[in-house]
Amino acid sequence: MKPFSHFSPGQAARIRYVLADIDDTLTTGGKLPAAAYAALWRLHDAGYRVIPVTGRPAGWCDLIIRQWPVDAVVGENGAFVYHFSGGQLRTLVHPSVATGDIQGRLEAVKEACLSGVPGCRVARDQFSRIYDLAIDFCEDPPRLSLEEAERVCAICRSMGANAKVSSIHVNTWFGDYDKLAASLLFLEQTLGEADPAATVLYFGDSPNDEPMFAHFPNSCGVANIRPFVSHMRSLPAYVTAQSGGQGFAEAVEHLLSL
Repeated sequence: MKPFSHFSPGQAARIRYVLADIDDTLTTGGKLPAAAYAALWRLHDAGYRVIPVTGRPAGWCDLIIRQWPVDAVVGENGAFVYHFSGGQLRTLVHPSVATGDIQGRLEAVKEACLSGVPGCRVARDQFSRIYDLAIDFCEDPPRLSLEEAERVCAICRSMGANAKVSSIHVNTWFGDYDKLAASLLFLEQTLGEADPAATVLYFGDSPNDEPMFAHFPNSCGVANIRPFVSHMRSLPAYVTAQSGGQGFAEAVEHLLSL
């Protein structure tokens, strides 16, 4: 990972879309700092298409697309994309989202996780979710280790579900999609972006961002990605000097200076 200060004018000239994880990428200690929110507005005002890509639930994403200076929101790790078209809020659901008794299947996964990894619990934002289950291991106390989060993942996968570790939750779902699949679907089919790999700059901070880091050559981790590096196979090309929302603001300042 190279310092983001090495990101060049030639690279910046091709960027049209800024995609970013939310928790611990735009936020710091669970809060959205003024510098990060101002950076979103600066990107918006400079003409970039800004798209948060998050594991957070549908209820949160509805608020974000309505109230933040963003063009779309990819939610629940790629289950759907919320965006406005013709002044109307629209939903693009990934075609591989599981159908049938999703909630019943997730209920069985939940019970297995809670009994198999003591101390883990259902995330407080679960009531706002449609397609996935979020198991909290590090948002609220008691905070568990990455190793314990990986044990939760293993239980989910043993029951046929997909699972990803973020900086705060283990998200699990039924369906063949992730953050990358939904982002590409939206960019290519809805926005008509023929070569998104060349025009996207992606920001993230944890293992559930790996598909994005692997696909987009212009990718950047905020500094707090470093504790996860030994648990990851695909790393971002760049890294900021600062953590969380301050790191995102630092990178936006450099991008706009180019």
